[in-house]
Amino acid sequence: MPRVEVDLPIAVPPEAAWAAVVDVEAFPACMDSVDSVTITRQTDDRHRTSAWAVRLKGSVLQWTEDEVIDPVARRFDFRQVTGDLGEFVGHWGVRTAPGGHSTVSLHVTFDIGIPLLADLLNPVAADALRENAAQMLSALEHRLLAATAPAPATAPAPATAASTAPAPAAAPAPAREAEEESDRV
Repeated sequence: MPRVEVDLPIAVPPEAAWAAVVDVEAFPACMDSVDSVTITRQTDDRHRTSAWAVRLKGSVLQWTEDEVIDPVARRFDFRQVTGDLGEFVGHWGVRTAPGGHSTVSLHVTFDIGIPLLADLLNPVAADALRENAAQMLSALEHRLLAATAPAPATAPAPATAASTAPAPAAAPAPAREAEEESDRV
């Protein structure tokens, strides 16, 4: 079966990366190709089932997967239980990288489920899955970096000419009448 492995170093602590990786229901908000992810069952904090809809090269790929979450290893394994592919298994993982940063991984093994066309379609499917996995990890990186970016410093509002210039003194009544008269002429 074809295998796709995508790893991305991200300049955030592993704890932050892990929290984002296991929060799969937030994926559609930051990943253009992910239409929906819904946790349909959670038996305990290590086992859950989720339903996915992901756009892949113009088609919507749908599946339901069982997940086994290992927070100590910062890894969750998944296996399609129903869906569009013949088989779809893999894992998400977060490893500690130099400097207190992270490497986030998405590794999948799949079978398109059409034996007669496997030789023709597997390379195309592998390329599409690799591209999609890279986009998902990049979107996750953008979300994480935006969340950890320092807020911009707020500078006092610049003074305007109206607020810094002294108020004009009122002209005496006869001078005001003369100005109004010259404006009419």
